[in-house]
Amino acid sequence: MAIKVLDSVTINKIAAGEVIERPSSVVKELVENAIDAKATAVTIEIKDGGISFIRITDNGQGFEKDDIPVAFLRHSTSKIQSVEDLMTVSSLGFRGEALSSISAVAQIELITKTHESLMGTRYVIEGGKEKQLEAVGCPDGTTFIVRNLFYNTPARRKFLKTPVTEGNYIAELVEKLAMSHPDVSFRFISNNQNKLHTSGNGNIKDIIYHVYGRDISANLLPISYESEQLNIAGFIGKPVVNRGNRNFENYYINGRFIKSNIINKAIEEAYKSFMMQHKYPFTALHFTIDQNLLDVNVHPTKMELRFSNGEEIYNVVLDVIIKALTHKEFIPDVTLFEKEKKNVPKPEKSARIPEPFEVKRQNEEVQNERVVENPIQEQTPGIFKEPSVYDRPRVEQVQITKAEQTAFLLDEKNSPQHKIIGQVFSTYWLVEFEDKLYIIDQHAAHEKVLYERIMAKYKINRADSQNLMPPVVVTLGAADIETLNEHMEHFAALGYEIEEFGGKDYAIKAVPMELFGLNEKDVFMEILDELSTGNYKTVTSVTDRMATIACKAAVKGNNRLSEYEAKALINELMGLENPYNCPHGRPTIISMSKYELEKKFKRIV
Repeated sequence: MAIKVLDSVTINKIAAGEVIERPSSVVKELVENAIDAKATAVTIEIKDGGISFIRITDNGQGFEKDDIPVAFLRHSTSKIQSVEDLMTVSSLGFRGEALSSISAVAQIELITKTHESLMGTRYVIEGGKEKQLEAVGCPDGTTFIVRNLFYNTPARRKFLKTPVTEGNYIAELVEKLAMSHPDVSFRFISNNQNKLHTSGNGNIKDIIYHVYGRDISANLLPISYESEQLNIAGFIGKPVVNRGNRNFENYYINGRFIKSNIINKAIEEAYKSFMMQHKYPFTALHFTIDQNLLDVNVHPTKMELRFSNGEEIYNVVLDVIIKALTHKEFIPDVTLFEKEKKNVPKPEKSARIPEPFEVKRQNEEVQNERVVENPIQEQTPGIFKEPSVYDRPRVEQVQITKAEQTAFLLDEKNSPQHKIIGQVFSTYWLVEFEDKLYIIDQHAAHEKVLYERIMAKYKINRADSQNLMPPVVVTLGAADIETLNEHMEHFAALGYEIEEFGGKDYAIKAVPMELFGLNEKDVFMEILDELSTGNYKTVTSVTDRMATIACKAAVKGNNRLSEYEAKALINELMGLENPYNCPHGRPTIISMSKYELEKKFKRIV
């Protein structure tokens, strides 16, 4: 086989593959160039997820006419002159392949004018080939129109996702760009609909409100740190604001959205004693770091940096966040929460007290606590209701002690012999039966009851829903919207009824019956977080989701139940396939024999 040198068109297409992965890559390159050109306002408009149309308009410095053709050559740039400049470059778009790569796989129209020029310039290039260069009248700044991405590389185009998904990638990118440059006004338009518009007034908190909504912006702590080589400014969320993934951990280094294991570890370590395991905090931090301390990664994505003083940066971030979390001004929020509860009308007996967005207790057993006064003969609504034939599959009971034992605690015929002694630590119920003392964990037991009830309905597609009046409104980011849309049928199968409410807001109009009365927003967001972390289409994954719902809906520890409710719980356990372990494997019941007790008291030697 003869060896040949590739032609320039093929070379450019290959280079484009290193830089332009999808429409969001185009948007990233062009918006960063606009920011480097001193733009104070940038409009991003897309159609069909950016596959067919992208328009980026800015009010920056613009191109000189003679520079335009050169700008589309490979490795052309105004940012650096030598390799040494890579170590000190402070601009966003220092890479020279961007315009060349985009033009190699798309049809580009450029309209630009400098402040000093009387006329602007219109330039058309398609597939790396120049088509037109002419003078036009236009305002100062630059407009890039990119049409039909990958039109000449169909193998690349077929790997793109749906227009909705590609559009969500761009939406998420624009949110990060807006967060990283609060002094630039961003407008994002998708399919002729305004999705985001920031003022560019430099107020980070305003942008957090626009991007993440009121619940997050109302629970922020300011961060400020200054030293000779490192400045940190921005906000972190109070521990009540958390997610099941790292999507909330946002930080920007010298104006660029960056990933850093060092900073991730410092943030999570600082929150470790304030947050439950596998929960991650909200941060919006801006780092200004001396360029000499950065090891610039010139990988095309420019998403990673290394630090020459990584240990020092880790310790600073850790210390700054811990101080913010332990500051005395953080404590009144707990007091405020208590006052807010006092202002709420006193709940009816057995009612649940709603908690604020993302409240997470340090002890899993007291999450979403339910206040119950529980006089005898009063049953908590919606918890131990009489199940239907679909709820209570009758199976042969499993023997819980020795094989030769004939009496079973969870056998209906033995129910009259159950002697409920009482509740200890507001969590465990003591039951005497035959010559044994049984200790029942009310949370684990109720969790298993709900789990099997929900699974039975799910298998026959008969989920029971409860309408919410008024609906619960949640504000979702681009990634969450994608996850919700992808799993909307899954939510419907569980008993949710969810509708768009305008913009990024979604209205939860109905929830699974078992979740009614809980903090519906918190539970929904937790399920959405878990769905975003992987593929939940398998039977095992569905089982995990059922277990999550059951856990959130189950009565918690540290809640006093009435004897009537405890007896109803035990009766429900009797109808389960496996009443002896919760969905996560923890025991629902343990026992101690009369013989063992007598040995402990030395009545038997």
